[in-house]
Amino acid sequence: MSRHIQVTFDAHDPGALASFWGEALGYLIPGPPGVDLPEGADPLAAWDEFLARIGVPEDQRNTRSALEDPDGNGPRVFFQQVPEGKVAKNRVHLDVRVTPGLQGEERMAALEAECARLVALGATRVQRHEPAPPLGSGHIVMTDPEGNEFCLD
Repeated sequence: MSRHIQVTFDAHDPGALASFWGEALGYLIPGPPGVDLPEGADPLAAWDEFLARIGVPEDQRNTRSALEDPDGNGPRVFFQQVPEGKVAKNRVHLDVRVTPGLQGEERMAALEAECARLVALGATRVQRHEPAPPLGSGHIVMTDPEGNEFCLD
């Protein structure tokens, strides 16, 4: 029997990091319990209003955030606030698959386009790895706005 997983990030600013990864993965921040978000509504603002209404102090409202795959297939992604910063290379990272079926220069051009989009959202480009057949098809190493390494693959 397979298991469902949740990917958890330690974060300084869970809301901002959830917003970045939501854009990167095409995931959504779900609305608060019992709240139907209208199209285009800001889910973080809805959560802030909800948490204020139930009495959560303002300094505790950005201690966690989450993302869900709108298609219901991928894992839930959870962000929890921690006091310490990232000090070393992460031992687990995400490979964001953005070029299914593409090879060679077409693949690398698509990776470069996605890299530019994510840099505009706050990511940092680290290094490009060229295709090295037969096993290496090329990828770009990046970091998210809090320094967590990931690859565009």
